[in-house]
Amino acid sequence: MDHLLTDAPPGYDFSISDNQRMVGQMAKDFAEKHIRPNVMQWDEEQHFPLQLFKQLGQQGMMGVLVPEAYGGSGFGYAEYVTTIVEIAKVCGSIGLSVAAHNSLCTGHILAFANEEQKQRWLPKLATAEWLGAWGLTEANTGSDAMRMSTTAVLDGNHYVVNGSKNWITHGKSGDIAVVMVRTGEKGDSKGISALVIERGTPGFNAGKKENKLGMRASETTEMIFDNCRVPKENLLGAEGEGFKQAMKVLDGGRISIAALSLGIAKGAFEAAVAYSKERQQFGQPISNFQGIAFKLADMATEIEAAELLIMQAADLKNRHLPVTKQSAMAKYYASEVAVRCANEAVQIFGGYGYTKDFPVEKFYRDAKLCTIGEGTSEIQKIVISREVLK
Repeated sequence: MDHLLTDAPPGYDFSISDNQRMVGQMAKDFAEKHIRPNVMQWDEEQHFPLQLFKQLGQQGMMGVLVPEAYGGSGFGYAEYVTTIVEIAKVCGSIGLSVAAHNSLCTGHILAFANEEQKQRWLPKLATAEWLGAWGLTEANTGSDAMRMSTTAVLDGNHYVVNGSKNWITHGKSGDIAVVMVRTGEKGDSKGISALVIERGTPGFNAGKKENKLGMRASETTEMIFDNCRVPKENLLGAEGEGFKQAMKVLDGGRISIAALSLGIAKGAFEAAVAYSKERQQFGQPISNFQGIAFKLADMATEIEAAELLIMQAADLKNRHLPVTKQSAMAKYYASEVAVRCANEAVQIFGGYGYTKDFPVEKFYRDAKLCTIGEGTSEIQKIVISREVLK
């Protein structure tokens, strides 16, 4: 087994830092006060609470990883993971939107923009004055991103963008989007570039809003580009680097979805533990029965294993070490754990778990997205196996 640990650090520090505690408590308090009272109404109405994200921005939770010089909180991935987990324990939808804004749009600009571009966009993103979106997926190119059809043709000082993107978080309400466009041949990884497109640019419009199983308070829409003229200075990096950039962004994004998964799993688990102690059958709490207690034991073990995988990936990311395998492992395992924990939580609640009077049916619906978004579980296994077989 030693060969599996060759790229791991010589030892792990399992202690929780003061910053993590502070950030975690702040996120927890915010979620209890501003999110929990509204969770089911937002879910039922598919309401995207835009103003909530402005409040989160004021608290520093929309620019967790952005350096203070650009108006961000200047924290690392451990604090970021903690933020997402605490919010997702209350509402997966809000956790998803916070994750997408931080790690995809803001993360892409933070990693690949030049200094002028960073100064221009990061302060607005870090404070949630502007909400961010990120566009890679298209209707016919989910996992097969290299065959995207959205094109950008250079015309003088502008790129003319035509096409559409699907499944875009904040595709309507976002003020700014990082969009992957084809500037070369279809199927060529070096034929894709990344453009920043600001809302209000003529030819940039929102399309259909998706009616989803879960994550219903997180906005998911099409983005449509019709002869949309984007200044060429909005290109991130060099032309042809977009696909490579996107794959690196997804390495970090997968830590985000892993954290989102962990929060949902913990939320479902904590609800199930509390209910099992209160619910009486045959004259005693159902937690006394092995059938229930063993479910809780499995859930607790898998949650802790997922958390260790996530924090390992976060640690590597903080130290700027290769993280492709670890982030894929964390995302794959944590997302599947979220689904299993939510499923078992519904089972522990019994008939009540199938109603909207209790929180676990929503965890059950929200969890499934985690095995699909930012690379399906099957794609994660491809990534992991390629890394293992190198």
